[in-house]
Amino acid sequence: LRIEGDNVQDIPERTRHIWCCLDLKDGDRKLEHISKIEGLHGLMVEAQGYGDQRFKISTNVQQNLFSRLKYLRMLSFSGCNLLELADEIRNLKLLRHLDLSYTEITSLPNSICMLYNLHTLLLQHCFKLTELPSEFYKLISLRYLNLEGTRMKKMPMKIGGLNNLQMLTDFVVGEQCGFDIKQFAELNHLQGRLQISGLENVIDPADAVAANLKDKQHLEELSMSYGEWREMDGLITTSHASVLEALQPNRKLMRLTIKSYRDSSLPNWLGDRHLPNLVSLELLGCKLRSQMPPLGQFPSLKKLSISGCDGIKIIGTEFYGSNSSNVPFRSLETLRFEHMSEWKEWVCLECFPLLQELCIKHCHKLKSALPQHLPSLQKLEIIDCELLEASIPKADNISELELKRCDEILINELPSSLKKVFLCGTRVIQSSLEKIILNSAFLEELEVVDFFCPNLEWSSLDFLSCNYLHTLTMTCWHASSLPFALHLFTNLNSLVLYDSPWLESFFGRQLPSNLSSLRIERCPKLMASREEWGLSQLKSLKQFSVSDDFEILESFSEDGLLPTTINSLELINCSNLRIINYNCLLHLTSLEYLYIEDCPCLESLPEEGLPSSLSTLSIHDCPLIKQLYQKEGGKRWRTISHIPSVTIS
Repeated sequence: LRIEGDNVQDIPERTRHIWCCLDLKDGDRKLEHISKIEGLHGLMVEAQGYGDQRFKISTNVQQNLFSRLKYLRMLSFSGCNLLELADEIRNLKLLRHLDLSYTEITSLPNSICMLYNLHTLLLQHCFKLTELPSEFYKLISLRYLNLEGTRMKKMPMKIGGLNNLQMLTDFVVGEQCGFDIKQFAELNHLQGRLQISGLENVIDPADAVAANLKDKQHLEELSMSYGEWREMDGLITTSHASVLEALQPNRKLMRLTIKSYRDSSLPNWLGDRHLPNLVSLELLGCKLRSQMPPLGQFPSLKKLSISGCDGIKIIGTEFYGSNSSNVPFRSLETLRFEHMSEWKEWVCLECFPLLQELCIKHCHKLKSALPQHLPSLQKLEIIDCELLEASIPKADNISELELKRCDEILINELPSSLKKVFLCGTRVIQSSLEKIILNSAFLEELEVVDFFCPNLEWSSLDFLSCNYLHTLTMTCWHASSLPFALHLFTNLNSLVLYDSPWLESFFGRQLPSNLSSLRIERCPKLMASREEWGLSQLKSLKQFSVSDDFEILESFSEDGLLPTTINSLELINCSNLRIINYNCLLHLTSLEYLYIEDCPCLESLPEEGLPSSLSTLSIHDCPLIKQLYQKEGGKRWRTISHIPSVTIS
């Protein structure tokens, strides 16, 4: 039975399952009626609103529910305004499923440990929860425990006795509790995903051996995480290496993540013979001091991500492995390198036959090189690699190209299959933009950011090959004009021009005839010439958005500026806007959505009213408007009260 609105009077006594939505006004009343259905088996409670505007499920309300609904098998307070769980939860002896996820609960009462039939306990994203009750081991029937997104400091004693557990998302080794890792010994039914954190607290390799991870045959995904590291002597560092060596996972493992490991080399079991089914490997923040491990011979590896491994200066031939009979990285589809602060050189071999995505980000010292033959590559991202001197790979199938702040990158052979391009930085734009526009017959989306230079002069303006381009975004274009005539992009339907204070006009002073969405922000000189744009001639234009914090736009009053086809109009951050003229809106017979935000000088809406077609009016951070038009006490509320949806804040 779904309970929405006010209808809670006549709930049949034989009802067994209820979903209800509670609000501040009548949440208590609804739960009071529900508590009378003593034969209820399932109750799902959802709270309307956000933050303090959500109904709070108080201790008194819970006591009433838990004292009456003794036959409940399933209870969900997921996403509710719940700060604590009442002790009376112990009355629900038949409860099998309890969902407290996405609540602000800080602790669980010990009485929850009396729910001997509980199979499932969901606590994901209870971000204030730091520990579980000391007698948690009494939940002998527990099979599924989700702790993802909590802030557990340690695990309760004897949790290893819950040998029916099939899902345990997180296990935290607490300070001075390194021996806790042994509690894994009997948890051989674990399956799916497991994250072990706090591994820096495990000192004795014998404890890690006792955890017996290699016998957890049903685990598919494992994350092994080390916390903040202090300066340690060599003996302790050596013991950590031995600990990780002893935590060898089962051979069937498919996904592995190692975070913040600080020894100079990775364990011997991280090899193709021990993990033949591995499809995903992430090494994050590992302090490898010499060279990369030989990862190229994993037969099934499809995704490899290496980030924050600051000790690596050269990725050499050792990275590919020593087995000459197999092509290195023969199954790899995605390869990512990020935040490698000391990485300078990549020795590239002929490999990666199936690589579809290559991403290199924030590797500021990398000088050379890139693999040059990647026959399957579809997406290439190179970001913040200012010293990298290389040509992009030869790849006929690249459809997405993103080059940001990598001034020395060259495009010698342009892929004919490009569909989406993002260019950032003056030199990249100067060397590549014209070539891409003139030679990418299937280009659909183009974004250009951060051009600081005098106007570009191009030798050719033949854009007949760019008929597929439908989205163009230009940000921080610090020149007085664009290097191309926009109207030549005949199928362009979305245009965004942002933060370009020197841009004066459109090249050729025309816009594409099929344009349906136009957004212009922080372009003061361009805004001053708005009457020359010919917007009224664009019969396809439906969405128009303007943002102007340079105090150019004082009034929105030009008669016939916009075409009658406009259905969405946004005025944002127009700091000097005072007047919206009725004649400017009168002919907008299709206007359905009007959004006005952060216009502190706007004095009023048109006295004659707004277009009758308007269905949504949303106004934010406009203090003069709020005073006049708010529902309670606003002198002009009646002039907009007929609009179906009005929001003023």
